Amino acid sequence: MTKYNVATLEGDGIGPEVTKAAISVMQEACGSNTIHFEKLDGGALHYQKSGTALPDESFKACQNMDAILHGAAGMPGITHPDGTEVGNDLHLELRFKLDLYANVRPIRLLPGVKSPLRKFDKGGIDYVIVRENTEGLYASRGAGMVLRDDIASDSLVITRKGTERVAKFAFELAKKRNGSPSDGKSRVTVCDKANILRSYAFFRSVCNDVHQGYPDVEIDYCYVDAITVHMVKKPEFYDVIVAENMFGDIISDLGATTVGGMGISPSAEIGDKHALFQGAHGSAPDIAGQNIASPVATILSGAMMLEWLGNKHNDIGLLSAGKRIESAVSKVLSEGLAVPTDLGGNSSCTQMTEAICRVLANHNLGA
Repeated sequence: MTKYNVATLEGDGIGPEVTKAAISVMQEACGSNTIHFEKLDGGALHYQKSGTALPDESFKACQNMDAILHGAAGMPGITHPDGTEVGNDLHLELRFKLDLYANVRPIRLLPGVKSPLRKFDKGGIDYVIVRENTEGLYASRGAGMVLRDDIASDSLVITRKGTERVAKFAFELAKKRNGSPSDGKSRVTVCDKANILRSYAFFRSVCNDVHQGYPDVEIDYCYVDAITVHMVKKPEFYDVIVAENMFGDIISDLGATTVGGMGISPSAEIGDKHALFQGAHGSAPDIAGQNIASPVATILSGAMMLEWLGNKHNDIGLLSAGKRIESAVSKVLSEGLAVPTDLGGNSSCTQMTEAICRVLANHNLGA
């Protein structure tokens, strides 16, 4: 039996709680000997003690292990001299150093979860946002300019290589999915601002070039301001959305809100060789240590990790375990076996974890 090593960065705030929850669920689904979780230092509190958010030892471990599981990072008041938050450094350093160019945010309304969009309470929202993760406006991080306390400037950077590879990722993903809930068509929507800025017109043109290699996948276009309307009024139309870094960051949080919020929204940052998995939420220091944080986002991120590892290593057992975790979460929520506080229930982090583990242990969930 293959054994996998996963670099584990619990981070700050609720990070340790939700990370431990995800590990418990994965061990129940896979068996305790399939994955070794190596706990590593990192985060805002570690920066406060040591001056670095990501120690060299932790980075080398992340570089050499099979995948990375991250809880959350960041604490109020722990900032750099320029005012930017320290917590983001942990996964941002990994993102750029390991070239994790595709940020994958599934937007799916789970059974038993009420959407703020009333007509979709019984489902119908199931798409994925693929956000370019290493370029765009955020490429200017740490390199922007403030001149004489009078002018501030950051540059938006879009390259052909960066756009080609994230567009290809999006089209490949669309090929593997079941299409849009509304019409079953495999579709990639390009989200941009091509009507105003040349950089986004270039982004669109490169996506068009990539589309030539995917005749069975439909291509669609939407300006970023318009897509915020359509994601609320007709989310069932979407299958895969690809966007520049900042636009993808913004619309993915909107999408998460339409399906129940950040506490149940997973995410992955994927490159050609490495991948990092974490819940889409922040460190929520105001509720840290109270055992009330929802572990669902991190647990579902763990399921994504198993799927990625399973595909990479052709491991059917991991693929099955990932699907079983998703089914167990759906069963717990749909039957009200446990409901986290952010969805209006009163189940603790521990109770949510135990309920999901019980379903995994006691029910035949298939693959």
